[in-house]
Amino acid sequence: MLKDSLEEALNEQINAELYSEYLYLSMAAYYEDEGLPGFASWMRAQADEESAHAMRIYDFVIERDGRVTLDTIDSPPKEWSGPSDAFEAAYEHEVEITEMINDLVALAREENDNATENMLQWFVAEQVEEEATAQAVLDKLKHVGDDGPGLLMVDQELGQRGGAGGDSGGNGDSTPESMGE
Repeated sequence: MLKDSLEEALNEQINAELYSEYLYLSMAAYYEDEGLPGFASWMRAQADEESAHAMRIYDFVIERDGRVTLDTIDSPPKEWSGPSDAFEAAYEHEVEITEMINDLVALAREENDNATENMLQWFVAEQVEEEATAQAVLDKLKHVGDDGPGLLMVDQELGQRGGAGGDSGGNGDSTPESMGE
């Protein structure tokens, strides 16, 4: 059984993961509007991943005889100053999520809840990947800028990841290695 402090914190994380899904869907819509379908497809795939993260915690809370309580999800931003700005925001968001996961791990340790800490270790590893992937795209965008043929090449490359509703046929692999890094 979960202690109240962990149940509350895990519910907050579920909400944060669902906000992440909304954020990445908003970014996908932005990229579609900018004529960058590869970026949009990548963000849609990212949104799907965030939903899966929320459900992973949701299922864990229920498995531990806890009560899932869903809260209001804030509206995400809708506009960015350019493709790089949106990806910078995605990277900064992942850094914030990493901090939240680290705080949850610390709380699980404080509460001596080994099962919750064990479950959270998957998220610790996942966040390393999330940050590295976003950083790899940012590094490319720093080289090519927010317009021109280089941006279109990055767009095509990101479209290979696929995503819900995407027609790119990507394999869902979002590691830096799969992005040519």
